[in-house]
Amino acid sequence: MVTGRKVAVVGMGGSFPDCADINEFDQKIFSGQSLIREWSKAAERDKQIRSKVAGYINDNDLGIEPIYLVEGYDWPETFIDTRGRIPDINLSTADLGCVWAMNGALDSIEMAGWTKEETQSEMTGVVVASGGGGNVIMRNAWHAFFELGKKSRQAGSHMVDRAMSYREAANISCLIKNRGVCESIISACATGLGNIGYAYRLIKFGLQDRAIAGGVEGTSLETFIGFDAMQVLSKGFAPAESSRPFDIKRNGFVCSFGAGIVALEEYEMAKARGANILAVIDEYFNNSDGDGDMFYPSYNGQIRMWKGLSANAHIKPDVVKVHGTATPVGDILELISVVDTLGEEGYHVSAPKSQFGHMLGAAGSVEFIVALLMLKNQQVPGCLNSDTLNPELENFQKKEGWQGSMKPAAAYRHLIPQETISKEINQVVCLNYGFGGTNSAMAISRDI
Repeated sequence: MVTGRKVAVVGMGGSFPDCADINEFDQKIFSGQSLIREWSKAAERDKQIRSKVAGYINDNDLGIEPIYLVEGYDWPETFIDTRGRIPDINLSTADLGCVWAMNGALDSIEMAGWTKEETQSEMTGVVVASGGGGNVIMRNAWHAFFELGKKSRQAGSHMVDRAMSYREAANISCLIKNRGVCESIISACATGLGNIGYAYRLIKFGLQDRAIAGGVEGTSLETFIGFDAMQVLSKGFAPAESSRPFDIKRNGFVCSFGAGIVALEEYEMAKARGANILAVIDEYFNNSDGDGDMFYPSYNGQIRMWKGLSANAHIKPDVVKVHGTATPVGDILELISVVDTLGEEGYHVSAPKSQFGHMLGAAGSVEFIVALLMLKNQQVPGCLNSDTLNPELENFQKKEGWQGSMKPAAAYRHLIPQETISKEINQVVCLNYGFGGTNSAMAISRDI
């Protein structure tokens, strides 16, 4: 087996809240704009739901026209691509997230400059997933069957393929007709980065030469309801002020939706054909906390993650793109694990969720695209709403057995810019975590 091959990022694409395309996404992120709005589907439920804001994409955004089974009934039987990119036969097996994934794959392949022969090769894989099930599809199928007493055929002949766990990868593969790997790695909010990491390993160890990889989270009120029921969503702020990583007033994350897809390729092949190399992947590492806690972040797990990332690569980032969800414990514990690993100077911390919320299964891959844009623009977007950092110790720092820093979050104010700054950026480390104690880290660098 070939080992240790270098891997390049050669394409990117996706679907982003309140953005027509990746160019508008780029412009809005680095000009400090928020993509979070009041979501009418949540607001109309009034007292049933605590949180009312989201980073969302409507059914009919981005050139996609939904076709409803029954007029006035909010359930798309299929979609029409008004731009003519995706054939009807592929749209018939897709939910909305799959449509975004397919468009992101096409954009990534176009940017990469892969030929039809390269795309459809046995050495080209697809590794894409989402964090949730096909909730919108299943909601209406179950309602028709259990509540309305309709026959099973009312659910439609494509309910299974539109709702199955690896539907995004399957739909992309059927669209681009690759002959290599087609898989989904599902790891909660680490899904997006985890799929890119797995694809990286496939190429690094010679199992594939190219891969389409990333994560998706299709717009779903069910997903929103689940997190609202856990009382972990932000409430009580204006939409643009709702996502507040590190701020002392943070009270939860903003549930958001989107897709981030990238094209990876073995470095020497990409170089030989003159590809535009967006970044080189230096290393990827993932682990588990191992403490048996489904939800609570682990300082020791994150420190071990950093050690694993650094074991076989030179890690000295100019920017650390953190998970930074704006939850009460996670933000500062993560910040301290970064500081205890890297020191208190020489880099900046970026928290993109402050601008578009938490995209769950898409979070890691959309934020990975932000990291690619940081390398391109040589800028770090500011952390919106991080107005005041706690001058006192966090409760977890006061507990017996705490092994990390004994400085308050305010001591690290200088690491977290509040507005976009320009600086030399040669390496970015991306971090994402998920329920079940899963931790993921990837380092990427400019091709110099």
